[in-house]
Amino acid sequence: MDTSLIDILWVIVCASLVFLMQAGFLCLEAGSTRSKNTINVVIKNIADFGVSVLCFWLFGYGLMFGDTHLGWLGTTAIAPDVGQGDVWTIVFFLFQVMFCSTAVTIVSGAVAERMRFSSYLIVCVLVSGLIYPVFGHWGWNGIDRGLTLGWLGNLGFVDFAGSTIVHSIGGWVALAGVLLIGPRIGRFSHKRRRPLLVGYDLPLAFLGTLLLWLGWFGFNGGSVLALDDTVPGIISNTVLAGAAGLVTPIVIYVFRKRRLPVNTVMNGSLAGLVAITANCHVVTAREAIIIGIIGSLFMLQTERWLEHLKIDDVVGAIPVHLSAGIWGTLAVALFGDLDLIGTGLSRPAQLGVQILGIVVAGLWGFGVTYLVLGFINHRWPLRVSHKHEHIGLNVSEHGAVSDLVDLFTVMGKQERSGDLSLRAPVEKFTPVGQIAARYNRVIGALEQALARTDAIVETAIEAILTVTQHDLVVRSANPAVRKLFGVSEQQLIGKSLITLVTLPDIALKDEFPLLQALLRQA
Repeated sequence: MDTSLIDILWVIVCASLVFLMQAGFLCLEAGSTRSKNTINVVIKNIADFGVSVLCFWLFGYGLMFGDTHLGWLGTTAIAPDVGQGDVWTIVFFLFQVMFCSTAVTIVSGAVAERMRFSSYLIVCVLVSGLIYPVFGHWGWNGIDRGLTLGWLGNLGFVDFAGSTIVHSIGGWVALAGVLLIGPRIGRFSHKRRRPLLVGYDLPLAFLGTLLLWLGWFGFNGGSVLALDDTVPGIISNTVLAGAAGLVTPIVIYVFRKRRLPVNTVMNGSLAGLVAITANCHVVTAREAIIIGIIGSLFMLQTERWLEHLKIDDVVGAIPVHLSAGIWGTLAVALFGDLDLIGTGLSRPAQLGVQILGIVVAGLWGFGVTYLVLGFINHRWPLRVSHKHEHIGLNVSEHGAVSDLVDLFTVMGKQERSGDLSLRAPVEKFTPVGQIAARYNRVIGALEQALARTDAIVETAIEAILTVTQHDLVVRSANPAVRKLFGVSEQQLIGKSLITLVTLPDIALKDEFPLLQALLRQA
């Protein structure tokens, strides 16, 4: 494939934009999860990039783009020398490894807040080393030379920038993962199907969405693998579809006069971008808008299905990437210009091949993931314990310490020991630190009030004691009680009041109504 320096530069720029999508996914997931899990989110998103790059270089790239064996597997280019090899090969590897990392990181958001970090690393290796490159070989092998040599691509399957090969594959893996590990604690209940598990920072999630938009310019624009006159139209179609997907839920909720969930706006725009990814090179601007609208509707309906089936997807990765990816792949045949598609198939035949590709992606992506992870989960749980989930993965998985954890630790010690002299550490310049300072002042005031009460009780002439509700075991007693019974405090505490009080029958009559009630209750 003949390439000019400007083409090489363009693909490198686009690879950099696709890399920026990693930051977008990180911000989107961190903003959509609770603060006790945000450190885990950050580490997962950084780690999956490193793991996917190394696995894809080691054997994924060879499986995907090596010389094909009957259109099923690549057999060469294992651990390619991308430091000293052909320039175009190096650039193409750089671009494709970014696509691989995107497919992997889609899974992270769906399984957030309850999957072990080590379990997620297994998913990264599985997707980047086997699931993505093998299916990618079937659909994209040979594209670096302008050919379609995989068996699915040879049949006429078209997926320009990866609505199915990247996004749906990631969505199928995510679906298998969330089915195996189950929903978060408290996500669903009998009274309320959708309880409020509010994200930590929705503005951060919106920033992630905008970063993903920017990365998509390189995702779709770079898939031409050249800087030619088709690139502006491809990027324009991408923007139009994303905007149409964003506006669709707004219009629906305004028309129905309902409150608009902000995450629906984010996911609507991303669904439009995913839907246009497969067909942005063969549709008009008006068709791109229609595709974006329908992609957003697919996302909304899939969200409802997941809610009904009680399938917990934290960031909506399955509705966005799987559902909208399926629609975008179908839209190639339904809206695409057959001359630009260039497979020589009629529209019905093209639709049939697109459906075949979707079905194969589901069987491969979902099937392999469910079998492999199911086998592992049977012997070694993929999910953290309920206790660790309550604590948060920041602490349980990474030993991270935060001012909120410190505050809860002190409160727990006070609850168990009753020692109100303990004080929470105060970080003056954080919201939790200010809460801790106020809490310390409240506890100090309570400690002083209890001290005054204890002083009154200790100096009282009357006998005052406290007992448990059911068995009347003595919990505390002032000096007057100890003098009355003629025993020490050690002999009194922990004894039942019944063993200490012996009264004649007259004592259980009207003169002692309270004591009568207590003894009868015991």
